[in-house]
Order: sequence, then structure tokens, then C-alpha cells
Amino acid sequence: MKIFPVFLCFLLFSTFFSPSLSEHCNPHDKVVLLQIKKALNNPYLLASWNPKTDCCDWYCLECDLKTHRVISLTMFSDDRLSGQIPAEVGDLPYLETLLFRHLPNLNGTIQPSIAKLKNLKTLRLSWTNLSGTVPDFLGQLKNLTYLDLSFNSLSGSIPSSLSSLPNLDALHLDRNKFTGSIPESFGTFPGKAPDLFLSHNKLSGKIPASLGNMDFNTIDLSRNMLEGDASMLFGSNKTTWEIDLSRNMLQFNLSKVEFPKSLARLDLNHNKIMGTIPEGLTGVDLQFMNVSYNRLCGQIPVGGRLQSFDYSTYFHNRCLCGAPLESCK
Repeated sequence: MKIFPVFLCFLLFSTFFSPSLSEHCNPHDKVVLLQIKKALNNPYLLASWNPKTDCCDWYCLECDLKTHRVISLTMFSDDRLSGQIPAEVGDLPYLETLLFRHLPNLNGTIQPSIAKLKNLKTLRLSWTNLSGTVPDFLGQLKNLTYLDLSFNSLSGSIPSSLSSLPNLDALHLDRNKFTGSIPESFGTFPGKAPDLFLSHNKLSGKIPASLGNMDFNTIDLSRNMLEGDASMLFGSNKTTWEIDLSRNMLQFNLSKVEFPKSLARLDLNHNKIMGTIPEGLTGVDLQFMNVSYNRLCGQIPVGGRLQSFDYSTYFHNRCLCGAPLESCK
């Protein structure tokens, strides 16, 4: 007569602990993930991706707590992972985050199937060996808030279509091999201006005047071959925190520039900037400043943080003087 309770206990145990009965992972997503693993030659990074276990428990991914669809796929810091971004990533329709980072042996181009990921909010393909151009389809991923393609071997021109992303908070295209000019459309982002990182490329020509319409929190155009005016990036009515224009060929008069009170970091070194350092900078609470290797003249204004920086902030100019440099004669 005790057989029924024993059977009932066994049934309950099977219900709660059997992988086949308790698994949350969406079957379609699981098949796709295993295809991705195979396409990457079964790397050690994905050792937890066992077809007999619930994919929502696997490393390098995250499932939505309610729908149990895969919403995040993150692979990083593995120099043994090699090959190209698998086309199957485009078959995870609920992905909100896709990250391939610090993977030096990941090569090929930016995977075209990423165009299908309409729910994507974060795309980080950085510190890899990806090459080729930036595809226009990225401008169609309207939910993107963070786009990071830095530290790769991408080349060609920067597509103007990226400026059509309405929710973008940050755009990292730094440390690549981009050529040509900065798109004029980067002065017309539909939402608030994203943090813009274009440094360490081979960009040339003038900074588009349209960028003066944007109130960037951070803009880094350093280590390119840009020339001409950059004064439009400044303004007393802006809320900019950091401007880095160093190591270009920019040439404009600093004397007439008005600076945002919010500015904390200013790097203009190694350009052809002329004029004097404006008195207005004494009213800015700068944490870092470098105007060395330019063509500035006159006395360094006294006040604010300007005397807290050492001589290397100001040296190698045409005729700057006053503390922390030598006294004016």
C-alpha cells in the first residue's frame, strides 16, 4: 500500500529536477546558440554550453526573466577564440546586447546578419581584428544607445547614416584606420548629442561647422589630420565636460573662444592654434589642460586653476609667459 506515495515522490522529483521538464531556455534560441558554438570551433570560453543543460544557465549570455528568450550575448577576453562573427547571431531576435570584446583572433568583417537585430541596444565589437568598412545598416538599428567599434582595423569612410540613430548615448569609432572627413550629418543627431570618440584614425579635412549645433558632453577628435577651425565646438551656453583635439593640424584664434563652465578636461596640444589664452578660462574648474606645442602668445591669465598646472601644459608655444612659465618681460 506504500507504493503510491513512493511513486508520487518520484514524480515530484522528476518534475522539479529533470532537465527536460524544468528547462526555461527557448528551444529555437538553444539551437541557434549551439550553432554559434560550432561556428566558433567549440571554444573553451563556451564550455558551459552543454546541450543537456538549460541554456539560460550558460555563461556568456542572459535570458529575460519572464520570456526566457536570450537578450544578451557577451564574449570577451579570450585569445584562443578565433574565426569570424557567426551569421547565426542574427537569429537571436530578442538580443538587446551583443558584445565581442578583447578577442584578438576574431577576424573578418562586421557580420551582415546583425541587421536583423532590431531590439539591439548595445553593440560592442572592440579590441578585435575586425576589418573592412562600417556597414550602413547599423544606422537602421534605431534602438541602439551604445555603439562601440573601437580598437579594430576598420577602414574606409565613416557612414553618415550613423547620425540617424535617435537614442544614441555614445559612439566609439576610435583606434581604427578610417579616412576621409567627419560626416556633416554628425551635427544633426536627432536626440541629444552622443559622446563622440573618433581619435587615432586618419581623418582629414575640416571639422564640419554643423558640429557647433550639438552640445557634446565628450568629444575626442585627437590624433587625426584635421585642419582649420574648431572654435564652433566651444560656447559658454554648452554643458561640455571634455574636449580633446590634440595632435591635429587645427588653426584658429583661441583668444575669442568662450568656454563652457562645465569643462573639466581640455587638450589642444600639437596643433597650430594662435592668439592668447582667454581670461574666461580662469572661471572654469579644469581638472586637466594641455595647450602645449601651439602658436600661442601673451601672458597666462592669473586665477582659477591655470597656475595649478606645471610648465608642460604650456611649453613649446610661440611666446607664452607668466606662471608657471618664465615671467613676462
